[in-house]
Amino acid sequence: MFISILSGAFVFASDLIRAFRGDCEIGFVKLSSYSGTRSTGSIQTVMGLEKDLSGRHVIVVEDIVDTGRTLHYFIAQLQQQSPASICTVTFLRKPQAARFSVQVDHVGFDIDDQFVVGYGLDYEGLGRNLPGVYQLPEQ
Repeated sequence: MFISILSGAFVFASDLIRAFRGDCEIGFVKLSSYSGTRSTGSIQTVMGLEKDLSGRHVIVVEDIVDTGRTLHYFIAQLQQQSPASICTVTFLRKPQAARFSVQVDHVGFDIDDQFVVGYGLDYEGLGRNLPGVYQLPEQ
């Protein structure tokens, strides 16, 4: 069971599941923690998962892991549903920004602690459709 964290991970998740060789399902959750280029320091579940995960193998697909707050929060929520396993995959990771200890099993790329847009990542809702990843100029 792939779980894509919306909205940023949808492009990466679609590429990932198309490359997966096997049967799978995909579900979506929407978690919010950003306002502009800054984390608010809290996580809101805007849209929850409607699937039973008990005894299932779960792959969490994230767009970017910076502080680790969102993944830390979400993994704790998933563990309450008793899945058989949880694997985490992220397109981008900012090791220098880490504030929470979270295991990321598969990382596409490590990047510097800069705000980026494109390939699903946005700034105030814009830029998700850009074909590459671009650093946002300092504000």
